[in-house]
Amino acid sequence: MSTTRTEAQALRHPEKQKNPDRPSGRKPEWIRVKAPTSKGYQETRDLARGLKLHTVCEEAACPNIGECWQKKHASFMIMGDTCTRACAFCNVKTGMPGALDPFEPENLAMAVADMQLKHVVITSVDRDDLPDGGATHFARVIEAIRFKAPQTTIEILTPDFRDKPGAVEIVVKARPDVFNHNLETVPRLYPTIRPGARFYQSLRILDRVKQLDPTIFTKSGLMVGLGEQRHELGQVMDDLRVADVDFLTIGQYLQPTLKHAPVDRFVTPDEFRDYASMARGKGFLLVASTPLTRSSYHADRDFEELRAAREKKLATTATAAE
Repeated sequence: MSTTRTEAQALRHPEKQKNPDRPSGRKPEWIRVKAPTSKGYQETRDLARGLKLHTVCEEAACPNIGECWQKKHASFMIMGDTCTRACAFCNVKTGMPGALDPFEPENLAMAVADMQLKHVVITSVDRDDLPDGGATHFARVIEAIRFKAPQTTIEILTPDFRDKPGAVEIVVKARPDVFNHNLETVPRLYPTIRPGARFYQSLRILDRVKQLDPTIFTKSGLMVGLGEQRHELGQVMDDLRVADVDFLTIGQYLQPTLKHAPVDRFVTPDEFRDYASMARGKGFLLVASTPLTRSSYHADRDFEELRAAREKKLATTATAAE
């Protein structure tokens, strides 16, 4: 018996089925993408499924999946495909997760080595059911990749670990190259868009990483088109710079289903350029701000630019001190 699209959505998001349908309107031309069909896309999908790995590319319905998978760039999602939270913007399945797969770190490291990735992004579902929020599993994945693919640089995109003591320290000790934690939106919208999280708790995570190891790049992302105001985005940028965050990404929010938060408006490419200019003026080493920007979009290229920007800044500082 086949499952209808509505039934499939209900299985993924049972907590949202009481919501009324809230259509967002027709997408503008600048954010429409073609369905993926390439050979590279098929090969990346087959490899991930053969090793029983999950990708945030599929689970979060990323619009860039065709482009990225064609180039064999994938962002892996660890600790299962079921999240313990129910954010209003997210397409990842909600429910009670199963036990952690003890073979996942090794399998993921094998995939990274087989794909000969220069740079890999590892994210996860929220695992509020675990004593450390999954921090130890993140560390094991990083360690496995370091062993199997020592030349690969590692970027992690973590949850907030529900502020569990020692969680951030566990992950930082494993020394990822980039520690990403997304603020997602402005503080005013947290109660409706990200109700399971707290803005300043997330901000403290990024600040804590820099305190523990200033050599690790920190990164955060924002969605726009949810009802935020320009001055609120500016304040969040200031907050991130106080925490010494290096890299900011800004992209258009897209509604996964009619039961999710609707798009308040589609932000124009000119506005994204304005946000980028504003962020650069505040001192970020790198800014990515386009309608289709996502946390891991072009992450390999961005990492090289990030590293070069830091080297340039250090050289400039040293020259000024002479």
